[in-house]
Amino acid sequence: VQLQASGGGLVQAGGSLRLSCAASGRTFNNYHMGWFRQAPGKEREFVASITWNSVSTIYADSVKGRFTVSRGNAKNTVYLQMNSLKPEDTAIYYCAATRGWSTRAYDYEYWGQGTQVTVSS
Repeated sequence: VQLQASGGGLVQAGGSLRLSCAASGRTFNNYHMGWFRQAPGKEREFVASITWNSVSTIYADSVKGRFTVSRGNAKNTVYLQMNSLKPEDTAIYYCAATRGWSTRAYDYEYWGQGTQVTVSS
């Protein structure tokens, strides 16, 4: 699976952004999808994940209630709607694909290149 993330940018605190991740190659529907982020000097951390059929989602506590993960299998795309953004959300955001639903980065087989999100105070 090849993944291409987009939609990052600069936004003021309290604002919103919608990230997209387009998949190509192997059958998108076979994979659960996740979003991770990595801030400068920090380890990559889990943000959100969604099962292949959109039945289940899970979020990191730090984004729960503000971020929403969704997917459109017809479009081979997964989305991350980010509302009420905070400066601490500043990071490079990565989408990833896995056959075994997980919140752990090392369980994900395929990764996109990342998109920068910067939230100013």
